[in-house]
Amino acid sequence: MAPTSRAIIETNQYNDNAGTERHLHFYHKGETIPLMSQSIWQICQGLVRLSTLYPVGEEGLLGWAGPSMCFGSCFSYLHTYRATALSDVCLMCYTMIEIEASPKLTQELLPQLGRRFRQTEALLAIAGQRRVEDRLHQLLLLLKQEFGQPVSDGTRLNIRLTHQDIAAAIGTTRVTVTRLLGKLKQQGWLSIDKDRHLILKQETFPYSSDLFGFEKN
Repeated sequence: MAPTSRAIIETNQYNDNAGTERHLHFYHKGETIPLMSQSIWQICQGLVRLSTLYPVGEEGLLGWAGPSMCFGSCFSYLHTYRATALSDVCLMCYTMIEIEASPKLTQELLPQLGRRFRQTEALLAIAGQRRVEDRLHQLLLLLKQEFGQPVSDGTRLNIRLTHQDIAAAIGTTRVTVTRLLGKLKQQGWLSIDKDRHLILKQETFPYSSDLFGFEKN
């Protein structure tokens, strides 16, 4: 279990888009980010994994949040809601009271909340695919859309996930994910860079439709 976080608050203040001065909160990779029932976090830099704990002690993936995206336990029915830094992260905190009182702030945050909800729907749709190969392909396409960076030989996923992370996201085993990724690598559909990030080639994956229409954009 990741250690409980303690924020490192930068001494300089930051003016957000609503004109309010705020402290920036920093958490290191692997730390657990505290969640308040009446506040939300917005990510300025870095990546966060959102998850829950099942009664048997296993962790269940809820999604990921990247720069500009928002997250918070106030949007969830889940009793156990966890946010873990996948990299060093920089965050801003907003209370629900100030969001409700500021139309400008609401306008700024609403599109980012929408991104999180769309990602959640996409993960639910992926989970409904029968074949594990299709679930993996659709997840990679979703990650490409959410966290992809164009490079010379394809699209680099800026989010670095372990095979166990991917297995948890698509409801299979780590061994199966390792085998399927190895097969895609052999077929030339993906590669791995020196920092262990996946690079997806420009072509669409074989024998798998694009559930979300990302490849048509």
